[in-house]
Amino acid sequence: MTEIRAEMVANVWKVVAAEGDTVADGDTLVILESMKMEIPVLAEGAGSISRMAVSEGDVIQEGDLIAIIE
Repeated sequence: MTEIRAEMVANVWKVVAAEGDTVADGDTLVILESMKMEIPVLAEGAGSISRMAVSEGDVIQEGDLIAIIE
């Protein structure tokens, strides 16, 4: 099980993957927006997304859970 957590305060601009999707290492899960820059959040291993903890428009803080990959 891999927890993907936010590394900065940002807005969730776009959710690319959904619960149940199979992802490979390096696939984009969500795109964050901070200071007018788009920052992709990548899968840190292959597996299936068991939980997507964010939605488009959410404001996340450093350390917040984004997704769980099993």
